[in-house]
Amino acid sequence: MAGHHNLPLKQDPALAKFNAVYVNRHKYFRWTGRTARITFAYMVAFPALITYISYTQDGKYDYRGKRKGDSLLA
Repeated sequence: MAGHHNLPLKQDPALAKFNAVYVNRHKYFRWTGRTARITFAYMVAFPALITYISYTQDGKYDYRGKRKGDSLLA
């Protein structure tokens, strides 16, 4: 009959180690210059760039669809 067995397959030690590090990643994190730059880029620079582009393009284009009676040339 079907049931829960302890370990029906042999585990790969490298995969088990990778999984343990992945699950406990927060325990091994350290601030370095590289992680600080990446964090700054994703949490400050990228949102600021998107905000700047959004505000410069705001109202620049008219996306209202043409309605009955509207000229297609204008």
